[in-house]
Amino acid sequence: QVQLVESGGGLVQAGGSLRLSCAASGSFFRIGAMAWYRQAPGKQRELVASITSGGSTNYADSVKGRFTISRDNAKKSVYLQMNSLNPEDTAVYYCNAAVQRSVMLTPNDYWGQGTQVTVSS
Repeated sequence: QVQLVESGGGLVQAGGSLRLSCAASGSFFRIGAMAWYRQAPGKQRELVASITSGGSTNYADSVKGRFTISRDNAKKSVYLQMNSLNPEDTAVYYCNAAVQRSVMLTPNDYWGQGTQVTVSS
């Protein structure tokens, strides 16, 4: 069983920073791309940032220059450094990973339970 566990959410004032972490556990062969998504109340879940196993990154336009995604393959973890936060960043943030459970299987998507980020004005 593969689990993704997020941490680091919370309440912060506008202009502040937070760092989200997500660690994968369980038995698997390899982790491919990892990503952070978010879902605000009444809105669809959207991609915030993604990173390949080789370190190539991609960001939503709304967070470019403010958020940085990184990963530590040895720790099976992905991080999201969020700076210059504004109230529009308020959402539940979800970790996502493409995990290959064995060399014989294709990767499947796994999701964390979500962590709340609230930015006050």
